[in-house]
Amino acid sequence: MLSIAERHKYILDSLNAHGFVRITDIANELGVTKVTIRKDVKILESKGLLYKVHGSARPANPHVADLDVHVKDNINRDAKQAIARRAVELLDDSDSVIVASGSTIYAFAEEIRMRPWHHLNIVTPFLRLGVLLNDVENVNVVQLGGTVHKKSLSVLGSETTRGLEDCICSKLFFGVDGIDLEHGITTSTIEEAQLTRRMMASASKTIVLADSTKFGQRGFGRIGSLEDVDVIVTDGEVSEQMAAALEEAGVDLIVVK
Repeated sequence: MLSIAERHKYILDSLNAHGFVRITDIANELGVTKVTIRKDVKILESKGLLYKVHGSARPANPHVADLDVHVKDNINRDAKQAIARRAVELLDDSDSVIVASGSTIYAFAEEIRMRPWHHLNIVTPFLRLGVLLNDVENVNVVQLGGTVHKKSLSVLGSETTRGLEDCICSKLFFGVDGIDLEHGITTSTIEEAQLTRRMMASASKTIVLADSTKFGQRGFGRIGSLEDVDVIVTDGEVSEQMAAALEEAGVDLIVVK
């Protein structure tokens, strides 16, 4: 039988390999009781080495805070720019699309600004995007109205959703704060989640732009399930397990190396 130290090492090694572990699976693999593994997980959590969630464990706390967009701009910026360069290739020259808000979305807008277009219509709640693309030739920006959310510099509320009633768009590009196998796609506020669902209803295809740190994370507001997403564009750090789960959910995963 393995010692306590050996069990702890096995749990942490499994976490590093798979991104999360189930207590039942570890107990079966080691031939011990679930009570024993729960005690092990509790000890490891008290040392800050993992985070226990509903019969499983993760490397860190999956719950994310609502950060200011200017703070987000400087997190994983290289990955966000690579994702943005790949995502802009999904735009047609005369497309009509909805573009949401967020730091990866802003990098996406910067890529749009640098390219020529024949006639591109963009509907957006993102104030920064409207300002950035306002003077770009052949890009028509429809700025949605509503109550400004100070941290995201995006508008929210019933007035914003009413502005989408007359829009029929081919694609929606949006960011998320979390992509989780259990809870699906999430963002940091309920209001933003509600707006995103309304934007999804106005578009034929939904495209998520998210760097790999968003996988396994959970925001406060639930947008929907993984099956509600058509495409996810991310960087090369996504785990094989997550990639397999997304494929099973019918999501087209585009990985930028």
